[in-house]
Amino acid sequence: MHFTEELLRKAQQRNKCIVLPEADDDRTLQAADRLTRDGICRVVLTGDPGQIQASARKAGADVSRCVILSPADETEAAPLAQELHLLRKNKGLTLEAARELIKDPLYFATMLLKVGRVDGYVAGATHTTAENLRPALQIIKATPGLRTVSSFFLMVFPEAKWGHQGVLLYSDCGMVEQPSAEQLADIAIASARTFRQLVGAEPRVAMLSYSTKGSANSPDTRKVVKAVELAKEMAPEIVLDGEMQADAALIPSIGERKCQGSPVAGKANCLIFPDLDAGNIAYKLTERLGGAQALGPLVQGMAKPAHDLSRGCSADDIVKVAAISAIMAD
Repeated sequence: MHFTEELLRKAQQRNKCIVLPEADDDRTLQAADRLTRDGICRVVLTGDPGQIQASARKAGADVSRCVILSPADETEAAPLAQELHLLRKNKGLTLEAARELIKDPLYFATMLLKVGRVDGYVAGATHTTAENLRPALQIIKATPGLRTVSSFFLMVFPEAKWGHQGVLLYSDCGMVEQPSAEQLADIAIASARTFRQLVGAEPRVAMLSYSTKGSANSPDTRKVVKAVELAKEMAPEIVLDGEMQADAALIPSIGERKCQGSPVAGKANCLIFPDLDAGNIAYKLTERLGGAQALGPLVQGMAKPAHDLSRGCSADDIVKVAAISAIMAD
């Protein structure tokens, strides 16, 4: 079974509920149709029910299996606005301002996630990343024990040579531009948890650098060394090593030569990049030259799953991200 098909199967088994707040978009409606028709997850759409149903008919989508909740419905919106006010009043948010904010489908949907009405959130087809993730960063925040929300890609290769049966996790490739050692440690721990959730295999985390085990000494390499120390202290159960170069992480013969005895070298399946430049360049080269499918960028380290889509996404992309969100839900 192909890896993406396996993701859909896993999501079906979980029976989670995902909110899709961009119900004014045909791709979202078509994805909602498939998600509910195939039993991948339950779906909540947000907006005016009449408008959504009319739009769905035009888009050739059946949303009769979805729950539709409107921010204009006071019975739904008022309790969420009250809760939002309580959560953000120390930041100066008044109850009146909370009532205005909850009219925004993104804030409305994020509050549904916060209070447990849904298990995951997927949007971004018609909003920028900043617009889409701002409510989640304000309201859902980072997983307890971590301070950093980051992004990741699942790189799926046509052959099983790399990672776990052809699947590697890359992080961070889209959010944290110049991570500190503390942030890198958070990213490594979140990545290991993500890999275990989505791939179902034991993560082996390589903290990458241009140096392997002290072959170079600079502020950049010392940052990675410090991140390794911190991650091992914070999560000693994770199989993690570094600093190491990419070839030492991936190729057994080189790993054995450069990092003899390492539990990760030569068999890494999670690659943690020292900064956003390295991660973003690496995933694009892997996709374009290595022939891998790139699933992402997806969000990790959040207390509850809230994911961002590309504005160029297809309905099929939304289905996949919703499935991943369902798997990542507690």
